[in-house]
Amino acid sequence: MSNSDNYHQLTRTFQRLSRFSHLSAIASWDMFTMMPPGGSKARGEALAELSVLEHQLLTDPKVAMWIAAAKQEDLNDVEQANLREMSRLHHQASLLPESLVEAKSLAGSRCEHAWRSQRPANDWEGFAVNLKEVVKYSREEARLRAEAKGCSPYDALLDIFEPEMTSAQLDVLFADVKSWLPDLLTNVVAKQAQQTLIAPVGPFPTAVQRELGLETMAQLGFDFSAGRLDISAHPFCGGVPEDVRITTRYDENELLSALFGVIHETGHARYEQNLPRNWSGQPIALARSTAIHESQSLFFEMQLGRSKAFLTRLIPAVTRYFGNQAAFEESNFIAWNQRVKPGFIRVDADEVSYPAHVILRYEIERALINGDIEVEDIPALWNEKMQEWLGLSTIGNYRNGCMQDIHWTDGGFGYFPSYTLGAMYAAQLFSAAQRALPDLNQSIEQGEFSALFDWLRQNIWQHGSRFTTEQLITQATGEPLSSRYFRAHLEARYL
Repeated sequence: MSNSDNYHQLTRTFQRLSRFSHLSAIASWDMFTMMPPGGSKARGEALAELSVLEHQLLTDPKVAMWIAAAKQEDLNDVEQANLREMSRLHHQASLLPESLVEAKSLAGSRCEHAWRSQRPANDWEGFAVNLKEVVKYSREEARLRAEAKGCSPYDALLDIFEPEMTSAQLDVLFADVKSWLPDLLTNVVAKQAQQTLIAPVGPFPTAVQRELGLETMAQLGFDFSAGRLDISAHPFCGGVPEDVRITTRYDENELLSALFGVIHETGHARYEQNLPRNWSGQPIALARSTAIHESQSLFFEMQLGRSKAFLTRLIPAVTRYFGNQAAFEESNFIAWNQRVKPGFIRVDADEVSYPAHVILRYEIERALINGDIEVEDIPALWNEKMQEWLGLSTIGNYRNGCMQDIHWTDGGFGYFPSYTLGAMYAAQLFSAAQRALPDLNQSIEQGEFSALFDWLRQNIWQHGSRFTTEQLITQATGEPLSSRYFRAHLEARYL
């Protein structure tokens, strides 16, 4: 045997896994965008079958044997990092029985499909029946993972999305945000109440909005030979690095919500399209974590997209597509796109009130998975926290309250914190990019983004999962994650 035979056996196995996961990603994308409703049951079963196949491949006893033997082999640092990721994925999968993987996948497909019609109908009772099934399997998964890891059930799920992150760390970061965000929000709303703004006057035809979105994606470097833009009920980025699928949703009375959805998903897509191709098919070539992924979309949407320099740059394109009107005068247009208005819907929230939406969900899902509350308790808790944070009541308004997100329908518990972690990472990364590129603002205003994207490629994109999240951020910015950059960014932009 050569001195890295076991490692090579593993690379072949993970290459196969990657191909199954490719099929699963495209079938899921189709389910959310193109599939007629009648295909739902069969597609759910097909995806569950695929998830079982992947699980079987990953938990094959030979894989454990190869991992143990490969640890003794003479591997370079890239191979060692890949082995670390293989070991992590194998360990996570081997904790779950095949029957649980299948049952959870089927319950998730049923819940998500029914949610599409239950949410518009404000049918909490119907939704809760399916959600209870999903929660049951998610708690079982959390219990098995927690026993092996020696942590709380919720932390065991959090670790899937955000390796090494714990709720104890989140509580420190979020407590800091809670100490200054409510006052900041009050002050910004009071300051903006002094401004009289002119609202853009529609309608804004979907076809024209789509053209503006495609042009903006091209300016932001999206590779159309390796991806496309479509419509879905909930904007997302899916597919695989060689074929990235992004979606948005359109409202003909709203000028830019679809566009900023596109810019957000383009941030995700650029990260995917620039992951290291020479390690393709291996775990090391995957995105580092959900929060790092979210940092890229928020870097594009908030740090770059809502900056004065970018908005100034956007006006000529907006007037070219929609004609001139008073709302598009520069100072009004910028103020309109930087307005802060606490509302019910997380995905439409401005960046100042957004953390409130995330922390609320984090606190509820942690209590739910740890068994401190039940599904029936969610609406009242949701209302209480919305009142406390944003002064809004969701009593009886399930559609715009606890039924608005897709994440819980398929058991994505532990995912929500990555949104606010992502906002913190994005602010810290943008601050580091500004230090490295002193002319950054002028470049953005001129529509010249290549230096910025090169900086991201060098510091984040090209590394995939080679480093831990903390190593990646410390190398890119000079220090581990700190919430002070996020606070400084919000104060500078809004106060």
